[in-house]
Amino acid sequence: MRSIWETIKTVFWALLIAGLFRTLLFQPFWIPSGSMKETLLIGDFLFVNKLAYGYSYASCPNIKIDRLGIDIDAKSICGFMDGRNTRIFGGAPERGDIIVFRHPVNGADYIKRLVGMPGDKIQMREGVLHINGRPVDLEDAGVFEEEQNRQGPLRKMPRCENGIVGTGGVCQKSRQIETLPNGRGYSILNIGSQHTDNTGIYNVPRDNYFFMGDNRDNSTDSRVPVALGGVGFVPYENLIGRAKRVVFSSSGGSMLYFWTWRSDRFFEKLE
Repeated sequence: MRSIWETIKTVFWALLIAGLFRTLLFQPFWIPSGSMKETLLIGDFLFVNKLAYGYSYASCPNIKIDRLGIDIDAKSICGFMDGRNTRIFGGAPERGDIIVFRHPVNGADYIKRLVGMPGDKIQMREGVLHINGRPVDLEDAGVFEEEQNRQGPLRKMPRCENGIVGTGGVCQKSRQIETLPNGRGYSILNIGSQHTDNTGIYNVPRDNYFFMGDNRDNSTDSRVPVALGGVGFVPYENLIGRAKRVVFSSSGGSMLYFWTWRSDRFFEKLE
């Protein structure tokens, strides 16, 4: 009986320490979609630094265990920090940061790139990002290629600029290097023309941010309002943390499939 009790105590303290680590320091995050290609690939695994921007209700994890019927929203745990759009030990994000944030309405965790700061005027014109009336610098950088196969646990097929490609074929997307006004540069991908390539002007409110995916034609982000199924503007308190490095990567349906590991991406720094 004593050994059972000791085991229970050990498990309890292990879970408590893991929970505090996840809540206060770093949150693990798997990349489920291709919205941030080629910076982030489906199956990349990383830790999000929660120290970067301080803490809000969004710093607490949602706890969902379907088998046990448990579904606890972060607001139920850290709701005392919600409602004022502020943070404890708050730090300001920088334009170009790759950030995990909580969706303003449905509470899901998203990862995108911060391109619009409070007070900015953001617009897309013919697929080119404009910030405060000026286009960002763009440089052609060839073609991004990947194999046309189902990717990750969700088994999603990539979209291709070079038309319908059979399984095992080469899926291509145009690549450009986009450089923001603060000098942050990174690659973006394009597939073709679509409605989000030409938009009205978005006036980013105070203490809110505007996010976009690097895979421009395959990203649900701030270009689409929440009412239409998008992300819209993201409040400061919804930021969870900054992603700086890929720790592990697998292209298969499970991290246990060692033959699908992308060893060249282990510990890769993110730009």
